[in-house]
Amino acid sequence: MLDHVIKGVTVVDGTGAPAFVADVGIRDERIAVIGEVTQEARTTEDATGLVLTPGFVDPHTHYDAQLFWIRTPLRPSTTGSPPSPAATAGSRSRR
Repeated sequence: MLDHVIKGVTVVDGTGAPAFVADVGIRDERIAVIGEVTQEARTTEDATGLVLTPGFVDPHTHYDAQLFWIRTPLRPSTTGSPPSPAATAGSRSRR
């Protein structure tokens, strides 16, 4: 039995392959199945219209703009600013 199934999500795997719609099964906090999931799960979520990017995190930031007013870029830990939730935990966005 799976712990969780995400149904109908658009998967972008970071390899450069085209995005595809699939179900994703999770067991023990790891992806166990990508494709058509028929196994039972403790919980199921319909993710139609959402995008899942397993295996990579988009490190997009705007820290490069600092170089226009500071010649040495600062890490967030030196500015007292916490990292953004998207950077630390990924993000859920509708297409």
